[in-house]
Amino acid sequence: MQLKPSIIFLFMLSVAACQPKPETTDNEPQAAPESSAYAEGSFGDDLSFLHQYHDNLIVLKSSDEATQVAVAPNYQGRVMTSTAGGLSGKSFGWMNRELIASGKFQEHFNAFGGEDRFWLGPEGGQFSIFFAEGTDFTFENWYTPAPIDTDPFEVADSASNKVSFTKDINIKNYSGTAFNLKVNRTIALLDSQQVAESLGIQLPDSVHQVAFSSENIISNTGKETWTKEKGLLSIWILGMFQPSANTTVVIPFKLGISNTSVPILNDTYFGKVPEDRLIVADSIIYFKGDGTYRSKIGVPPQRAKPVMGSYDANNKILTIVHCTLPQNNYDYVNSMWEIQDQPYGGDAINAYNDGPLEEGGQLGPFYELESSSPAAALAPEESMAHVQTTFHFTGSEAGLNAIAEKVLGVGIEKISTIFMP
Repeated sequence: MQLKPSIIFLFMLSVAACQPKPETTDNEPQAAPESSAYAEGSFGDDLSFLHQYHDNLIVLKSSDEATQVAVAPNYQGRVMTSTAGGLSGKSFGWMNRELIASGKFQEHFNAFGGEDRFWLGPEGGQFSIFFAEGTDFTFENWYTPAPIDTDPFEVADSASNKVSFTKDINIKNYSGTAFNLKVNRTIALLDSQQVAESLGIQLPDSVHQVAFSSENIISNTGKETWTKEKGLLSIWILGMFQPSANTTVVIPFKLGISNTSVPILNDTYFGKVPEDRLIVADSIIYFKGDGTYRSKIGVPPQRAKPVMGSYDANNKILTIVHCTLPQNNYDYVNSMWEIQDQPYGGDAINAYNDGPLEEGGQLGPFYELESSSPAAALAPEESMAHVQTTFHFTGSEAGLNAIAEKVLGVGIEKISTIFMP
């Protein structure tokens, strides 16, 4: 199918043009809903919890309040969770309630959760921004930089269906290269017409949806051009979702490419993924998202398509993630934890399944759908943008099947049974 990434950019402009400029924001702090009024796992319950620890929480919502998105400025303008059914509807994002409630920061990484968080790459290698110069690539030396982990983002503008953030960042990579950059990040709620247009589908009456886009722009505010020789950054957007025993990640990929030596995927991030958790059939990758086995896969830009998704057969939730994917740009940062022969031979699309760590304990459980921009070779004052859009659909299986077949190229029956013996 032919997706329409330009629709997302046009949407960002049309929202601003069509809305009157309010004298005060529509997203001033609101009273938290009573948690006792909503069931565990509902958006109202999660919203009540978040309000206890975030007095500046922003909630984007449709006019009928059926579709809502909770955004946390203190967590880098992160989308924490969303719903297609109002306060009583299911909450789609995974959140680490224990960590949020503790009010404390972890040493290496704060897995607060959230459906769309802003990160920068690369994670590993000689140009890593997660390892200090000269250290070994081990967990003890791995530290998530504060600007993408614990620092808040500043709210630049806000309306009922859109909020924009900004952040100035100074950071240094493993090779000693310093980067000065500005981040502009905008989260926007899409309506049903924009959902249908952006995915090229007709929304069945039997299906409910919520969708939001995050437009992320980095600008070189320093005096030096960023070069491949000294290391480049990339925009990296990650979404954490709630797993189930029957959740399957679905990633379509390109078969007919000119360079057939390009692998379909990298499945060795945390050791090779077992065959009973990863299946490649025709032009689709199937990957278990059950939150019980730590594993990660990636698809190189030559093979990637600008779409991926998952289907939770237990709860009948179809999730689609769409991202910008520039054509004929194959320089993507490499995040493998090693000195690399190909530091720009990284992946455009990734999926992660959480599971027990070797030393015991577990971050989640959750699973992640991730996308990255190309490596940003920016001169002073130049910018790069990356947009990731997340869609959740619930409702009749027939309706969900029609969407999955159109967007992912496979129906929900096959997705649901692909890992069955």
